[in-house]
Amino acid sequence: MSVKRVEALEIVAGPTSDLPVVVTCAASSRELAAVAGGPNHLYLLDAMGLAGSVATGLALALADTPVRRVVAVEGDGSLLMNPNVLPTGGYLRPEKLLMVLLDNGVYGATADLPTYAGRVDLGGLAEAAGWTVRRAGDPDGLRTELAGALADEGPVLLHVRIVPGNAAGVPKLLEDPVVLGRRFQDWLAAQTGEASAGREGAR
Repeated sequence: MSVKRVEALEIVAGPTSDLPVVVTCAASSRELAAVAGGPNHLYLLDAMGLAGSVATGLALALADTPVRRVVAVEGDGSLLMNPNVLPTGGYLRPEKLLMVLLDNGVYGATADLPTYAGRVDLGGLAEAAGWTVRRAGDPDGLRTELAGALADEGPVLLHVRIVPGNAAGVPKLLEDPVVLGRRFQDWLAAQTGEASAGREGAR
């Protein structure tokens, strides 16, 4: 049983609703915003290849905070634009980093032209770079492996095989990226600030 991107995003959105989620551009951002938009989502509009890098930086910066996990949602085409994020993560070893790789083997924005992922195992590349890798290819497997990945010590890559195709009827994400970024920044500050205030009050 296979899984569509929008279905995978719905599954991922549930248990990560209280976590910072950095989302790659194009259909991934649009579909996630449509099914579960929230201030904890940082949509990297027109910044293909950088979700893993941004999430790595956040995971390192939030290492000593109560934030449990930083999640990157990447596509295979996007990761192939910046595969250096894999050895970088393997070297720096951010314990809170989880990358969910939605791999459909094509560039959905360019008439489904094939990516290298049809012949290159991106999960295998991550393993070689020192990541813990989990794999899923259907909804039930994704739920199970996502729960495990959220409990593992990072860096973790959850390699999800999905079918090609974008969800129909999903509106474009036309909000100002500056506004979206500030909304995410304010949400993240509230998470760390409230937790800090609570610890101080308990002393």
